[in-house]
Amino acid sequence: MTAPVSLPRLLPSGDSAITVEFSRHIDDEANRRVLALDQTMANEPIAGVSETVPTYRSLLVHYDPAQIDFDTLGKKLLALAGRPLPKIEKARHWRVPVAYGGEHGIDLEDVAKALGTTPDEIVVRHIAGDYRVAMIGFSPGWSYLSGLDKSLHRSRRENPRLLTPAGTISIGGVQAGIQCLAGPSGWHLLGCTPVRTYQLHRDPIFLLEPGDHVKFYQIDAKTFAEQERAAEQGEIIAKLVSA
Repeated sequence: MTAPVSLPRLLPSGDSAITVEFSRHIDDEANRRVLALDQTMANEPIAGVSETVPTYRSLLVHYDPAQIDFDTLGKKLLALAGRPLPKIEKARHWRVPVAYGGEHGIDLEDVAKALGTTPDEIVVRHIAGDYRVAMIGFSPGWSYLSGLDKSLHRSRRENPRLLTPAGTISIGGVQAGIQCLAGPSGWHLLGCTPVRTYQLHRDPIFLLEPGDHVKFYQIDAKTFAEQERAAEQGEIIAKLVSA
């Protein structure tokens, strides 16, 4: 027999949203359940629900209290969340180029020193990872990745930077990330990619989606500059190796 699915917690978020929490920790199983519920609600809309926002371990469901109340919606959400997980569809796999260290990754040497190894070894470990896009958030195209090697787990910076470059490839805690737009960050900057995960006047506007897989590969500064110019013109630099 199939083991029963544990039901998530329902948490009120103001007077017009419910957080459906599958776990209190970051893990891929909880994230798969989040994405499955999000997809189910897209396929089977509930009257009164205006938007769903998937995260690592929970789904935020916005609703109109004039159309549906908390208790009624909660029962519907639990019923949907209690279904067995659908068969995992074949995920898209991307290869993303990264220029590591120097001006492109100003924290690489400090991370290596803190972990008692060399910058080259940090790059080797980072490239070896098979990453999964768990969520998109914080700013357009900011891709949060699970799958960071435990040897690279590192607490975030004590003093976050107010501005970090667009395209930054970074690590923070148990996560890796791809930062599309320039912005603040408390993560450790290992490198930079010319890939635009978000580009308003390109089709598609958003390149990566939750559930996609990412592998990084190293490029030199000259190649980075060439690919950066191509990306500015809307070229998709990342390589889709399977779908």
